[in-house]
Amino acid sequence: MSSAAPQIGFDRFIHRDCVAAALRVRAGTSDMQHLNELLDSAHIGDAARKKTRTVLNRLWLEPRSDLTEFADRGVKILRDSPNTSITILSWGMAIVTYPFFGKVAEIVGRLTSLQGDCASAEIHRRMSEIFGEREGTRRMTNMVLQSQASWGAIERVDNGKRILRRPTIEVVGELTVVWLVEACIRYLGRPISLASIEAMPVIFPFKIVDGLPHKLATAPTLEIRSFGVNKQVVDLK
Repeated sequence: MSSAAPQIGFDRFIHRDCVAAALRVRAGTSDMQHLNELLDSAHIGDAARKKTRTVLNRLWLEPRSDLTEFADRGVKILRDSPNTSITILSWGMAIVTYPFFGKVAEIVGRLTSLQGDCASAEIHRRMSEIFGEREGTRRMTNMVLQSQASWGAIERVDNGKRILRRPTIEVVGELTVVWLVEACIRYLGRPISLASIEAMPVIFPFKIVDGLPHKLATAPTLEIRSFGVNKQVVDLK
């Protein structure tokens, strides 16, 4: 399901304003001039600017062919409900486009689940176990953490040595909930337990409002399957 996704790829700090601008360009409510002005104001070199554009292209401007329809549904959610959180939509696209971004989110979600904070060194250690002990892994993990902080999911304190959860963002609206759950399934590449969705570490910044089973049961892109007593999973149709 995600075999064409880059193994790391998310190697730039992506400011919330830039990812929001890219989403709005795709939605037709902004233009490339505004995005280019934001990139100009960052005062980064040509090479860094090109790499930043590559990440923004993959997220919203030119998503992979297998994610185009999924991205378009995210864009439609924003068009129909302009107050929808940019973070929810961009987080969903990031975890399906970049498994590396998703794995950082998943690890942060697990480590902060009890006390709301964790040491960044522990995040780096776990990412190195998965992607290898090399400088690129550490640098790109930092890029993801910095981006997640800009998007309002976490706060980096003590000179970045500790990571704190920010207050959760409520996910409201049936289409938004369904779209985010679909993002989780695409990220994992397998069905997920209905009972576990709301506590999934990869979407730790968000709180899904009540009525999840009903929202998913009527979703045109998802299906709920039952296995034995009180065991239900959600998968793509």
